[in-house]
Amino acid sequence: MAADDRTPLLKQDENEFDPFESSRRQLRKLISSGNDKTLSETISISGSTSVTTLTELDNIVAVFVVAFDIRSGNVIEWCIPEDTELDGVEFKAMASGSHTLDRDFVYFRKDGYFGLACFENMRIQSEIERGCRMKSVGILATSYTTLYRHMQFLETQVRHLLETPGKYTQLKVFYEDRKGVIPDVSDGLRPSPLSTPSTPSRDLLPEMKITHPAGCFSQFLQFFGNQIFILWKFALLQRRILFFSPPPIGVVCYRVYCACCLGHHNVTSLMGENPQPHFYVNVADIEALENEVSYIACTTEKIFESKTHLYDVYVDNQVVKVNSPGLKELLKVSDADKDKGVQLNNQRAAHRFEIEELGEQEFDEEDVFTNFFVELNDRIFQTLLEISNSQDRQLTSDHMKTMGLDPQGDRSFLMELVEHYGIDVVLMVDNPCCPK
Repeated sequence: MAADDRTPLLKQDENEFDPFESSRRQLRKLISSGNDKTLSETISISGSTSVTTLTELDNIVAVFVVAFDIRSGNVIEWCIPEDTELDGVEFKAMASGSHTLDRDFVYFRKDGYFGLACFENMRIQSEIERGCRMKSVGILATSYTTLYRHMQFLETQVRHLLETPGKYTQLKVFYEDRKGVIPDVSDGLRPSPLSTPSTPSRDLLPEMKITHPAGCFSQFLQFFGNQIFILWKFALLQRRILFFSPPPIGVVCYRVYCACCLGHHNVTSLMGENPQPHFYVNVADIEALENEVSYIACTTEKIFESKTHLYDVYVDNQVVKVNSPGLKELLKVSDADKDKGVQLNNQRAAHRFEIEELGEQEFDEEDVFTNFFVELNDRIFQTLLEISNSQDRQLTSDHMKTMGLDPQGDRSFLMELVEHYGIDVVLMVDNPCCPK
C-alpha cells in the first residue's frame, strides 16, 4: 500500500466526534496509575484502541451432527446430551440449497439458544449414496458471541465424519471440556465481551470473530456502500429486517451481525433493547416470526418475499425494499448520509494508518465500525432527550445537522424515530418560528 493511500483523506474537524476518545482516556488513566496488574487484567488492546473485555463462558449446551439421508432427507445423526430437543435444527444446520455447495457455515437460533454449524459436501464413489455424502457438525450455546472460537474445530470434525462416519469420540471430549468452561487465554483464544444468555451487554458490544477472507465489516461496507445508512435507519427504528440471498448463507449471517451493530447505543433510558440477530431462518420459523415486533435475520428461501406480513424491510442481495408507503421515503440516501460515509471511510483510513505506524500486523475494523455507529446513535438520542427536557422542546435544522442528519432529506426518518421512542419534541424546519 502506498504511503498516500494510508494517510487520512481529510483532516478531522475539531467538532467531529472521535469514537475512540472514551476508551483512550480509560487506557491513559490506567497507564498513569502504574497498576500493570490491573491494566493486564482489564484491558484488551486491538491496534491503537482499547476495549474493556471480560472472558465469557462458552456455555455450550449441545453438540450435534446432521446428515442428509437419501430416503429421509435431513436427519439428526447424533447429539450430546442425547435427550437434547433439536427439532428443526436439521434444517437450520443444513440450510436450504446447501446441496449445491461444497462447504458452508451457518449461524442460527434455536429457542433461547444460538447455534453454529459447518457443512461439507464430499463427492464419493457410491451408488447407494448417489455420489455424495453431506453432513453438518454444529453446537448450541447460550450466546452467539463465543461461537466463532469453535469454527475451525467444527470444520475439521465435519471432514473427519465424512471420511470416517460414526466416529464421535472427539465431539464427546469437546463437549465435556467446553460446557461452561472459561477458555485459557494462553491457548490463543481471544476473550469475548461478557453477555447475558440472549442479550449482549449495552456497555460491551458483542464480538463475532470473522473468518470471511474480506473481513466482515469491510465486505459489508463494500457490498452496500452508502446504503448501509438506509439499513442503519431501519435498525435504529427497530424494524423487522430480512436478508435474502441464495447459498452460501455464511457470509449473509455476517451481514445480519453487521446490521445489528448499526443500531447499538448506550442510552439505557430508551425503551426496548439493542437489535438482536436471529441469523438464518426458514419456513419452519414463520409462526415464530409472526409474533416478533423486531428482528434481523437472513434466509435462502425465496418464498419469504411473498410473506410481506413477516417483515418491514426485505433486502434481496443489494436491493432494499419496504412494503409500507410510510417507509419508502427512508430508502433515499440523503446528503448527510453521504457525508457520514466519507467520515466513516476517513476514520477507517486514519485507524489503518495509525495501526501501520505502530507496526501492527493485523487490522481489525470492528472497533472503527461499531464505535462510529454507537457514538452516532448516542449523539442523536442524547440530543433528542435534551431537547425534550427543554422549555420549548423545539428541534431546529441546526440540531439535525449536529446529529449528523439532513434537515430536509432525513425529516421523515426523524419523525419516525421520535414517534417510535416516544420522545416529545417539536420539529422545526429552517425557520424556528414556523412549526411544521
